[in-house]
Amino acid sequence: MPLNRQKPSKGKPARQSRPVRRSGESQGLTAKLDRWRDRPIGMFSSLKAELSILITLSTAIAFVLAWHFLKWGWSGWLAMPLTLVVALGITYFFAHGLTAPLRQMRDAAEAMAEGDYTVRVESANDSRDEVGQLARSFNEMAEELQHADQMRRDMVANVSHELRTPVSALQALVENMADGVVEPTPANLEGILDQTHKLSDLIAFLLDMSRVEAGAASLEIEPFDFAEFIDDTVKPLEIADGGHGHTIHVDVPEHLRMEGDPNRLSQLFTNIIANALKHSPDGTEVLIETHENEERGTVITNVVNYGSRIPEEARNDIFRRYVKGTGRPGTGSGGTGLGLSIARWAAGLHGGTVNVVPDPRGANFEIELPKYPTIDDE
Repeated sequence: MPLNRQKPSKGKPARQSRPVRRSGESQGLTAKLDRWRDRPIGMFSSLKAELSILITLSTAIAFVLAWHFLKWGWSGWLAMPLTLVVALGITYFFAHGLTAPLRQMRDAAEAMAEGDYTVRVESANDSRDEVGQLARSFNEMAEELQHADQMRRDMVANVSHELRTPVSALQALVENMADGVVEPTPANLEGILDQTHKLSDLIAFLLDMSRVEAGAASLEIEPFDFAEFIDDTVKPLEIADGGHGHTIHVDVPEHLRMEGDPNRLSQLFTNIIANALKHSPDGTEVLIETHENEERGTVITNVVNYGSRIPEEARNDIFRRYVKGTGRPGTGSGGTGLGLSIARWAAGLHGGTVNVVPDPRGANFEIELPKYPTIDDE
């Protein structure tokens, strides 16, 4: 956009046009002036200070006007009402700017209640007082809600797709058997059983997600052998991996015993290991290594995927609900975006953590669990 420049005076050469960089600075200054006109008081870091200045300014102007009016010989019955009107006008002008972000937040909240999460509070973004901080926090909340709403929509679409596939297969097999086209042989019945297992797994995911949103779940703590637990967790994953050629290398100390809920921990390790397999190219290796931290009383397990990398800025986002990773060529991501979120939830129930730690070998998911968890009954 060209700048508005004054016409050169006669006898003087026209000035050269400013570069685009200066134009951007001018536009930024114009925007700041517009924001200042909308909200004249906003440069201070405290709303109390701004209100104090506003009251002091109005009082001072009212005092000066009243003094001049009386000095000019005006009647007090005329000078005092006029002074009050001027003071109220000044107060209203500045107060209107102070409350402008609050009105925008009210309108934005009403729009969000109707399902529109794209609205933002534009004024007071540069203000340093409490109203400006509230406006920025409101915008951050709106962005998070918009992201969650979009992810939820994607999740519904993904779940619908995941449900349609096994249901359609079951319907076709049962209809063929009912029509006599296909005999109820063990192989056909096994196919029906496989589809029902897929449905059960998906329903289990949704039930776990409802528990996550509820914020709690019951645990049945019992002692168990960790090496046997990992073997029992890995075996079905190796079978499900099929012909992808992945090698799962397990390095777990023998006779390592700990306490926990085996069912919840099975969800944790199954989701983490399955995620590593899903994002590894065919023919690569997945490492599972465990050691005990005696000082902290924890058992630390690292699940290392040699075939992929996770950017540092995305290492925490992948644990958010409905967020799906992008698979490498030949891997495919799929899923509902709930697995890692459920894994972190299951670890948190035991007082543990799941994080992605730096590792030159690849994506390294570190699971740290207390050897003897202390669970709050409440």
